[in-house]
Amino acid sequence: MGVTDATAGPSGAVTRGSVVRVGTATAVSALCGYAVLYLAARDLDPAGFSVFGVFWGAFGLVSGAAFGLLQETTREVRAAPYAPPGAERTRPIGVAAGVGLGAAAVIAATSPLWSGQVFVEQRLLSVALLCVGLAGFCLHTTLLGLLAGTDRWSHYGALMVADAVGRVTVAAAGFALGWGLGGYLWATVAGAMAWLLMLAVSPTARVAAGLLTPGGTRAFLRGTGHSIAAAGASAVLVMGFPVLLQATSEELGAAGGVVILAVTLTRAPLLVPLTAMQGNLIAHFVDQRAHRLRALITPVVVVGALGAAGVVLAGLFGPWLLREAFGAQYVADGALLAWLTAAAVAIALLTLTGAATVAAALHRAYAAGWVSATVAAALLLLLPLDLQVRTVVALLCGPLLGIVVHLAALVTVAYRPSRRTSTS
Repeated sequence: MGVTDATAGPSGAVTRGSVVRVGTATAVSALCGYAVLYLAARDLDPAGFSVFGVFWGAFGLVSGAAFGLLQETTREVRAAPYAPPGAERTRPIGVAAGVGLGAAAVIAATSPLWSGQVFVEQRLLSVALLCVGLAGFCLHTTLLGLLAGTDRWSHYGALMVADAVGRVTVAAAGFALGWGLGGYLWATVAGAMAWLLMLAVSPTARVAAGLLTPGGTRAFLRGTGHSIAAAGASAVLVMGFPVLLQATSEELGAAGGVVILAVTLTRAPLLVPLTAMQGNLIAHFVDQRAHRLRALITPVVVVGALGAAGVVLAGLFGPWLLREAFGAQYVADGALLAWLTAAAVAIALLTLTGAATVAAALHRAYAAGWVSATVAAALLLLLPLDLQVRTVVALLCGPLLGIVVHLAALVTVAYRPSRRTSTS
């Protein structure tokens, strides 16, 4: 009797109240994230911060890929009432456990091939934390997807906050006790086990964890594979960019630490909320299946308006804020911060078109959009330009290609029904 069918879950359209609850949790999570970065930047010199930033980005990359589980789980649960009846059912939380353990094993087995290039200090600890953190985060994101698909937004927000608070708690302890770089590495993955706490204290979360979705495990894994591939590609641009920067540079050093901090700070105001609200966005676009392109207009306008204001503010006040908040050794001019903010707007728009595409079950187009954006950005980073210039070019131009891929797929699907109607 403990297993519940997903068709009983969703209670209706995504409401303003759900957006407010998740938005509040997102704000708390963002503040916690800023606090971790602030403590690390104040405690470490720019060269040390660049090492931490690369690990922060590496975990962001793999945990961002794990968000493919959230996306597919949300879509499957949300779309269950519209699915034809069938005998096969899948337990997403069980699939997530297998995916997490398998992914951790792959990272551990392949680490001798790449860890030396990525982690220049604390290599063994970095690989171990990456494995354990990823395994836990796969279950974390799947539970988020189950809660999002069934409109349990308060619990969804609580799980987000538990993750963020766990990180900042360990970072604060490391700062106070002088743990140095290792303390911030532990802090990065500290929230990956928040799902265990949630299951222990919340009956609602335990019910969600027992949900079954329509279709077999193979079909779920196939959709999840596309979502993970796309989410992984998106994570390279959204969270894992320091890793890509390290991989395409001989040595980042202090200049790299400044660029990584500038990239992180200019994108967080837009991308942290959008990443956290993936459940809301996908549920919204699933509900608006008849006119997804029209449903994109409002969020695109909101992101564009906020982004334009951010570009101006970053250019005017960014250099002062960076210097006053993080120390005199972190110096960047207003033009760089403004351009990096514009690049963050491009990635935010790609995130919106991606959510609409995955909600339409266009997994290949979703993956193709993010992969093409990431490949383009990686190739642009190889240009013989100054570090700051090639960073801006890569982050600004790469996402535009992905947006075109997503919109082309959505337009094609939107056109087909009207074409059949006009010829019938």
